[in-house]
Amino acid sequence: MNKKRIFVAGHNGMVGSAIVRQLKALGCVEVITHAKSELNLLSQADVKTFFNENNIDQVYLAAAKVGGIVANNTYPAEFIYENLTIQNNIIHSAHTSGVNDLLFLGSSCIYPKLAVQPMREDALLTAILEPTNEPYAIAKIAGIKMCESYNRQYGRNYRSIMPTNLYGENDNFHPENSHVIPALIRRFHEAKLAGDKKVIAWGSGKPMREFLHVDDMAAASIHVMNLSNDIYKANTQEMLSHINVGTGVDCTIRELVETVAKITGFLGDIEFDATKPDGAPRKLMDVSRLKSLGWEYSISLENGLKTTYEWFLNNQNNFRK
Repeated sequence: MNKKRIFVAGHNGMVGSAIVRQLKALGCVEVITHAKSELNLLSQADVKTFFNENNIDQVYLAAAKVGGIVANNTYPAEFIYENLTIQNNIIHSAHTSGVNDLLFLGSSCIYPKLAVQPMREDALLTAILEPTNEPYAIAKIAGIKMCESYNRQYGRNYRSIMPTNLYGENDNFHPENSHVIPALIRRFHEAKLAGDKKVIAWGSGKPMREFLHVDDMAAASIHVMNLSNDIYKANTQEMLSHINVGTGVDCTIRELVETVAKITGFLGDIEFDATKPDGAPRKLMDVSRLKSLGWEYSISLENGLKTTYEWFLNNQNNFRK
């Protein structure tokens, strides 16, 4: 029996690499990956040729240009252009080459800035987006609608999942362009090494956020991809085809900061600079649909932060800039 050939786009990223690890652990599939030097996902011709020549059975579309608030504010054109181009090329070429199963990975930023908490799937397109990451969010919304459109017109099985804030192995620990958890880990680690007596955290510490370990995200991705059509369709609707992925549990930024300080061994004081912006007061995903499909998270925030810090320590020479 031939092994199922699965293409993971974005296999070097945090989510893609976690999906690859878990797929390979299954041992019954053939995982196909290509580095940027081998396959330019921004090239329509290159992507089309790849699909025509490789007889792919399933696609995990984890490739994307991602970054924190600074990066989104600084490079909005690149964020909307590159993400639209990558997903357009992959989804359309998957279809034209006969691939029936595809999983598109989005982001919780698709929901309105002031969405009712916890955020349900039906909040999509009900109000304005957060301006700082609107180009990225619009690209992801387009990806959802593209999958829905190919399903409606061609009967494809293209599914979309929207993760909450992710962290873990292979995260981006850049001092300026990273998300909150890797930024905090690096800041507290370097403060400990420098013998600093105080670390200043932005904002009041009062906003609440939800975080999911990337290994849980990968497990949820594989679970949703392999649900039978009957089960999947019974728990989704045509206009609500995307599924939230998260823990359904949040914490204050203060609690997060204090936990990171403890895990990294920083013994100094923590001061919150309330003159800096807090952002939305709360961002929590409603994950009842995912639970009804038989999946729940398993990695607690503290345990996930511990393993992430261990990975950071073992790999910090790779991102010492």
